[in-house]
Amino acid sequence: GPGGANAHTATRAPGAPRERGFSAPPPHPTPGGGCPDRRGRETVPMLGELAARGWITADARDALTRQYWFLRRVEHAIQMVADQQTHILPEDEEGLERVARMLGFADAAGFAETFRAALHQVERHYAALFETAPELSAGIGNLVFTGDVDDPDTLQTLQRLGFQRPSDICRVIRGWHFGRYRVTRSAEARERLTELTPALLRAFGQTRRADEAVIRFDEFLAGLPAGIQLFSLLQSNPALLKLMATIMGAAPRLAAIITRRPHVFDGLLDPALLSELPNRAYLSARLAAFLEGDRAYEDVLDRLRIFASEQKFLIGVRLLAGSIDPPCAGRAFSDLADLTIEAALQAVMAEFALRHGYIAGGRVALLGMGKLGSRELTAGSDVDLILLYDHDADAEESDGDKPLAPSHYYSRLTQRLIAAVSAPTAEGVLYELDLRLRPSGNKGPVATHVDAFKKYQRQDAWTWEHMALARARTIGGDAELCREVEGDVAAVLALPRDPAKVMAEASEMRAMVDKEKPPRDPWDIKLIPGGLIDLEFIAQVALITGKIEAGRRATGTAEVLSRLAPDFANAQVRQELVDAYSLYLALTQMIRLCLTGAFERDDVPPGLSDLLLAVTDLPDFGVLEAHLKETSQKVRKDFDLLLRVKQP
Repeated sequence: GPGGANAHTATRAPGAPRERGFSAPPPHPTPGGGCPDRRGRETVPMLGELAARGWITADARDALTRQYWFLRRVEHAIQMVADQQTHILPEDEEGLERVARMLGFADAAGFAETFRAALHQVERHYAALFETAPELSAGIGNLVFTGDVDDPDTLQTLQRLGFQRPSDICRVIRGWHFGRYRVTRSAEARERLTELTPALLRAFGQTRRADEAVIRFDEFLAGLPAGIQLFSLLQSNPALLKLMATIMGAAPRLAAIITRRPHVFDGLLDPALLSELPNRAYLSARLAAFLEGDRAYEDVLDRLRIFASEQKFLIGVRLLAGSIDPPCAGRAFSDLADLTIEAALQAVMAEFALRHGYIAGGRVALLGMGKLGSRELTAGSDVDLILLYDHDADAEESDGDKPLAPSHYYSRLTQRLIAAVSAPTAEGVLYELDLRLRPSGNKGPVATHVDAFKKYQRQDAWTWEHMALARARTIGGDAELCREVEGDVAAVLALPRDPAKVMAEASEMRAMVDKEKPPRDPWDIKLIPGGLIDLEFIAQVALITGKIEAGRRATGTAEVLSRLAPDFANAQVRQELVDAYSLYLALTQMIRLCLTGAFERDDVPPGLSDLLLAVTDLPDFGVLEAHLKETSQKVRKDFDLLLRVKQP
């Protein structure tokens, strides 16, 4: 019918690449899945809604609306002539002539020409979405998966495509065709998958980890509730197929996410995915909509976990596709953590108060530390937090049915927050929390009174604790207390210090890390001499000794390095450090996005090698390794120059 419009027919050919990265995936055949406003019963208003949301162009909307009303008029004329509920044009000349004249045409020939043109226009929009299969199967060779015995020619074809274990692959694909999974139970789904198989196999072969890619795709299929729409989309959009192959072949972490939670894949079907920046405003609006309504405590936490896992995946896909760069990904992962942990805190506080009430004047502030504080989280980062609280000086206990003294109240509240954020559940874990950076470390209470925090930072904190504080940033809680804490952190960082003593202590700490945690190999980017730790130490030392140019307070390592004072680092050294950090961040973001374990130099998925070259803009892996080695040597030399030699 006229409703089957395609967004891209009026803008570019299906699957044509955008200027950067992959083209956006095409729209879902029924793009109302998660959006009630796109599930109306009336065709024309829904075409308008689809155009407003970017699923179809304004030209497509207007053309389809025009043809919709024309075809409805034809339908009415047919029924009036036949005097019955029918949708079939008369086959005799006289009947056709009557329909034509009723619609205002001079004769049947004029009507037939207009009618055919209308059908062709609708069909063109529809076909671009549902019927334009990528020409990936041409000349691929024999592929037969029927029967119980492997076809010899098929085994040869699979080997030629890059499969190491062709017989195992045949067995897996036969399983698809025998309808072992829910997704392939219907004959239509199996038919679509059969049509798609040659293109799938070629795309997986191009990842150069073909066998692994098919096995992961098989695991993904096993968990899907339905597949006809997915198979249609993969068939009609080479960019989406390539993205799927990249995930399956080069990014085990992302493949595991969509295998465990197939619903997160739905986000890939949004045509605006690669053009929308996942900034704080975007994530905040999405989260508010996802949490809307009066929800029970556990439901809120579950929805936070679902939202975080989906958005982490979609931020990662944007990075994989090249539509955002590594620094943008770091900010997006960090904003997502800020928003979801703050929402968890609010839910925990409300639930806790039901039993224990409130402390008079009680306020809480969450201080993000480490990579969360510097807004440089990766897909696999833990979250470092300190919970600070304040209350009226004369408050003795909370006012609930089970009253608690303030220190006990906030310790229990913090433990509840840790459980809410870190406990494994059916919907996964929101974030792994680390509270070791709090005053007195693991031995002390999990929550700290703000006055005790201020006193500790001024009287008892070690140099390394002030260095860690250089990345501190409030991420949630009472707005006024957050401002107070931010002001106090800035004041502590500005305290007068002996620069030579700080530099000597930082150098000693770095030497101790070298000794106690030597790097695993030259790809251990954090720990290698001249690696990430060296850059972070340089930035933190410069910040707490006042060696950065004036301006707003910065917690990000990249920004601090770019603002190193000329009397601390000359322009060349500063540029070397900024470039090194950019390289390390790009590699770290992509590796942590794709892998759950360590980066094994001798077992790098070729698809991941390609992604690392794309994100660093280097021609081959040998050049990348040489560049990494040369960069780390420069950084270690600069570290020695800046922190081991006393400044005049």
